[in-house]
Parts: sequence; structure tokens; C-alpha cells
Amino acid sequence: MAPTIEAVIFDLDGVITDTAEYHYLAWKQLGEELDIPFDRDFNETLKGVSRTDSLERILTLGGKQDAFTEQEKITLATKKNDHYVTLIQHISEQDLLPGIIAFLDEIRAAGLKIGMASASKNALTVVEALGVRHYFDDIVDAATVAQSKPHPEVFLRAAEALDVAPECCIGVEDAAAGITAIHAAGMYAVGVGPETTLHEADYRVDSTDLLSLEQILASR
Repeated sequence: MAPTIEAVIFDLDGVITDTAEYHYLAWKQLGEELDIPFDRDFNETLKGVSRTDSLERILTLGGKQDAFTEQEKITLATKKNDHYVTLIQHISEQDLLPGIIAFLDEIRAAGLKIGMASASKNALTVVEALGVRHYFDDIVDAATVAQSKPHPEVFLRAAEALDVAPECCIGVEDAAAGITAIHAAGMYAVGVGPETTLHEADYRVDSTDLLSLEQILASR
């Protein structure tokens, strides 16, 4: 018999809102400054990955993984983040993905806890700008964990913060690295996006407006 679900833990980017475009633009600018151009297909491989690991992937793409000291890499990552933070200044509730408020309301009405496990160090800033902070019982972001997805640490920390056993949690993600992290944490994985990317999810929808707690629970 499946454990009783007590909490739903969300990723931020691509699930609650789509700041992926802002990340792409910020990374793309840094890449061009480093003479490492890349396209949107490569950018897909950065989804759900920490800032530090994303930088390493970009440097490796350009054959420059050994061209910078650790301190220089920190400076580069900070430069990207500063640009990203500038780009997201104008985020508002208009940037919430379709159906998310209804889904959050459905979870709340069912008496379940709601958490966030984000790869972004700016998660709290974005959530507050979106006007949905009050829905979340706790937010764990990349600034407070040592290991990035696909390591399960951020989801395990979120479950701990909610005081809910991992096996009693549902994780919602749009990235393959996130689905892997959810499974590694021992949770039920819900994917939002194409099957080609999220085929390992336990339950998948094409877009956020199709998310339904009732249907997810029935799928277990």
C-alpha cells in the first residue's frame, strides 16, 4: 500500500514560473564574453543544475574548463547572477504559469503542506515577486544546500523542513535532473514537460494547467 501523501514539494523554474529565459539570456551573454557561444538546445542541459555546475558545463563546452582559477570561476558565476537579478526585477504575478494558483489552492484545500526545493539561489526573491509566498510552508534553495540536483539533498531538506517523511511527499519538476533527485529522495515524481525529457517521471503532464492533485493521487 502506498504511503499517505502529506506534502507537495515544488521546483521553481519551469513549474511555478518560467525564469528559464532569463537564465538563458544571462548565461548566453557570459558565454559570448568568454567566446563560448551556445544555443537553446545546450541551455536545456543547464535546467535544474546549480549555478556553479552550469558554469562548469559551459566552460567544458568551450574547452576552457582549466582556463580559470576557482576564484575566477566564482567571479564569473557572480557576474552571471548579477545580470540575471537585473533581468528578473520586473517579474510579477503575471509571470505565474497557467493553472498554478488553482493547483496550489487544491493542495491547500486537501490539507497538505507545500514546500519548495529550488536550484536557484534567488528563489525567495522570485516567489515574493510572484505574490505566492503565503502558499509555501517552507522554501529551501541552492544557497542552503551543498549538493545540487540530481543529488536529492534539496528535496530531502525540504521534506525535513516540512516535518514530513520523504516517502509521504510528491515532488514536482520540469527537468530530468530534478526527477532523478526526487526519486533519489524516495519521493513520487511528477514531471511537467515533454516525455522525451521526463520519461522517468511517475506521472507526467505536458503543461502546468493540466496539474491536478486528484489525478496525481489516483495515479499512485
